Amino acid sequence: MFRALTQNRRHSIVSKLFSAFAAAVFAGLFVGAAAAASPPSNTLKTGLFGGRTDTAILGYDPVAYFTIGKPAKGQDAFATEWNGAKWKFASQANLDLFKANPEKYAPQYGGYCAYGVAVDNLVTIEPDKFTIINGKLYLNYDADIQQKWLKDPVGYIKQADSKFQPLLKK
Repeated sequence: MFRALTQNRRHSIVSKLFSAFAAAVFAGLFVGAAAAASPPSNTLKTGLFGGRTDTAILGYDPVAYFTIGKPAKGQDAFATEWNGAKWKFASQANLDLFKANPEKYAPQYGGYCAYGVAVDNLVTIEPDKFTIINGKLYLNYDADIQQKWLKDPVGYIKQADSKFQPLLKK
C-alpha cells in the first residue's frame, strides 16, 4: 500500500508538472500568435517613416547616411515635419539639405526594412543597418537580415518596388 501511494503521489506530481508545462507552452503560443497578428511596430497613421513614435528613422538623421556614411542621432533643435513624420538632424546644415530635397534623403519604402518589404512584411529597422544603392537609402531590420539583403540587393529592390504600395493597403 505504501508503494502504491508513493506511485500515485509521483503520478500526481508528474501530472501537475506536465499540466503546468502544457499551459506554459500554450500561453507562449498564444502570446506569439498575438504578437504576430499585431501591426508592425514602426507604423504611423499614414504607415510611413515612423518608429514607435511619430519620429522618422527612430530619431536618426537621414542626411548623415549620405554625408558621413553612417547614422548620426538627430537633435530636437534641428527638426522638421515632412510627410507625416518628425525628422531630426545632427546639424542645421543637414536640416537645410533635407528641406531642399527630402525625397533624396528619405529612406525607401517609408522607412520599413527593405528586405522585409521584398518578402511581403512591413517591419521596423535598426538605424545602423543600412545601404545606399544608386543614391537611395535602404534600411534593414537587423544584422542577419542585412546579410540576406546584401546577397542580392538589386533583386530585392525590384521585388520590394512592386510590393510596397499593396502592403500598405493591407
